[in-house]
Amino acid sequence: MQRRLLISMLAVAVVAVLALGVPLGFVLVRLQVDTAQQELQRDAQDLANILQTRYDHEPQGLPVPIGETARDVTDRYIKVWEVNSAGNLVQVVHVGEPPLKRSSRHATASMPNFRVYVAAKDSALSGNLDTELLIVAGVALVAVGLAVVLGLLYSRRITRPLEELAGAADRLGSGDSSPLGRRYGIQELDRVADGLDGSVQRINDLLAAERDFAVDASHQLRTPLTALSMRLEEMLAAAEYPDVVREEGQAALAQTERLTDVVGQLLGRARRTAPGAPTVASVDEIVGQQVVEWEPAFRRHGRRLALAGEKGLFAFATPGGASQVIATLLDNALVHGGGTVTIRTSRTRRSVVVEVRDEGSGVPIELAPRIFERSVSGSPNGTGLGLALARTIAAADGGQVVLVRPRPAVFALFLPHATADTELPAVAGPA
Repeated sequence: MQRRLLISMLAVAVVAVLALGVPLGFVLVRLQVDTAQQELQRDAQDLANILQTRYDHEPQGLPVPIGETARDVTDRYIKVWEVNSAGNLVQVVHVGEPPLKRSSRHATASMPNFRVYVAAKDSALSGNLDTELLIVAGVALVAVGLAVVLGLLYSRRITRPLEELAGAADRLGSGDSSPLGRRYGIQELDRVADGLDGSVQRINDLLAAERDFAVDASHQLRTPLTALSMRLEEMLAAAEYPDVVREEGQAALAQTERLTDVVGQLLGRARRTAPGAPTVASVDEIVGQQVVEWEPAFRRHGRRLALAGEKGLFAFATPGGASQVIATLLDNALVHGGGTVTIRTSRTRRSVVVEVRDEGSGVPIELAPRIFERSVSGSPNGTGLGLALARTIAAADGGQVVLVRPRPAVFALFLPHATADTELPAVAGPA
């Protein structure tokens, strides 16, 4: 590519030099020819004037020294005619060797008593012309040389960034998503570099989003699958009690339906589709379902799950989303908390509040401000994803999850308050 650029620039320089040099050479030749012709004409006129002046001032009857006067004009062929008393021309003298007509120039001048003819060879007139043409040719060669030097410099300046951009594009195609991070001071190349870096950033964002989705999906599926697994174990343990098996089977079916909702929400996120719109949901039903699902797990760990607070509350929420948030808070209390876990429901002027509190050591003071950030966990074995996902899911319903008290830990889910016959959603946010 560098060679093609150099050849192109050299061709442009040669064309420019020819376009300017040829007319300039023509003008110089024409100017030199006109100057030589004017010199011949001036020599002829001066000689004629001198002869006429001497004729006018010489005493009557003395001849004018024509030959001596004519020889004062050098490098010329000169012929002089004298006008006699009858008005005829009489050749008096000629000086020099007459040149060939096809390779010479001439001029004439007339006075009352004389007529002068002056001629000279073209070669005698072309000395200055050759020098000027050589100067023009030298300037043209210098211009072409400068074009070659500038072409080399500019082609290197262009080809090196292009090679780097091509290499960055190849690396991007092979999976290396590191940004180029360089600019070249050339607007067009910098725009290409900006486009490549923008593509790298978008690809990195997409990859990060895919990784986050995979991690979030595994975490969101883990909680209902764990609850479903424990419910099935309860069914196996109570196989000889049909009524217990039936009750556990119904609970397992409800958990399976919730798991289906979770999968549907995950697919919606993958397809970038909006989740279901919040509806008026019974808080008692949502909380009661979670108590049924999680009570066996707490009982297995020798702990108790209690329910307290106000009954008959309604809130704007998607039942699946609110269930996932409460399940995450219960799972967090089971893994990181201790003692009895209490789910308390209440209401404020604008919100329905679902609190999950336990009797454990709580959240470390240094982690409390960052507890809802991804990858932040109070346990070495924790993923740091559950509370971050819970806050995201609650926000999608117009609600909010907050840490009310770090020790012992009290988490609260705030949902927009509603009544059984409410049609429009209330303003979300904790009171």
